[in-house]
Amino acid sequence: MIIITGATGALNGATVDHLLAHVPASEITVAVRDTTKAQRFADLGIAVRHGDYAAPDSLPDAFAGADQLLLVSSSDPTADAVSLHAAAIRAAVTAGVGRILYTSHQGAAVDSPFGPARDHAMTEQLLADCGVAWTSLRNGFYAHSLDSLAGPWRETGVVAVPADGPVSWTAREDSAEAAAIILASDGKYDGPTTLTASAALTFADFAAIASELTGRTIEVDVMDPKEWVAAQVAAGQPEFIASFLLGMYQAAHEGFFAGVDPLMADLLGREPKAVTDLLTPAAR
Repeated sequence: MIIITGATGALNGATVDHLLAHVPASEITVAVRDTTKAQRFADLGIAVRHGDYAAPDSLPDAFAGADQLLLVSSSDPTADAVSLHAAAIRAAVTAGVGRILYTSHQGAAVDSPFGPARDHAMTEQLLADCGVAWTSLRNGFYAHSLDSLAGPWRETGVVAVPADGPVSWTAREDSAEAAAIILASDGKYDGPTTLTASAALTFADFAAIASELTGRTIEVDVMDPKEWVAAQVAAGQPEFIASFLLGMYQAAHEGFFAGVDPLMADLLGREPKAVTDLLTPAAR
């Protein structure tokens, strides 16, 4: 049996949808915080269980019987993500799970300026130490984030960022499809497994693409980091969120998101979506 957490979210929900092309619904279970939001899976014949990382006592039963368990990483910037992940890993060990898979990130590193990347690296170490077979899905930075990370460039004609560097912008839908294929392979992929688009683009590259698509000149303004944070706060962004996001740009500048890997294309049997495919219709 394959058990998937976080299936009411966009990433692992899509993973379940793709997995149905490989295995019958009777072999899939979803473990979610709010079972009332998982009715569409029940309607497909998929078992639905309650499981909440923040309620560790709920997890061993939620994970029981799993040959493979896909753990979604916490996306709450205010949470102690590593503690939540540790609780889930302990419960998986208790439940006798055969293999733990985890949605990590390409830039996972303890010395990254980006907080989630450090969380991913520490979680991977927990997996390596837990005594259970594991696979870390190191997904490229999700390309839909460009809508917010590039700022209101459609209105201003300027991509204002506090630092620039190459990022392997990767479609979340492609990451979900690749995860389903890896789950269906039943252990073929072990340990850190990098899943990215085929190119890494800077924000300057993005501005050039946006210029071509819109017929306008879109410029890049690399601002002083403190001035950028102040501008974000002035625009209504909470300061802790602006500071949190600053780490992403700094990590990009330092090359943490620059690598690309052909595995995604090999798994999908096609080229992964590129930034030109993913810009919203309003950009065209």
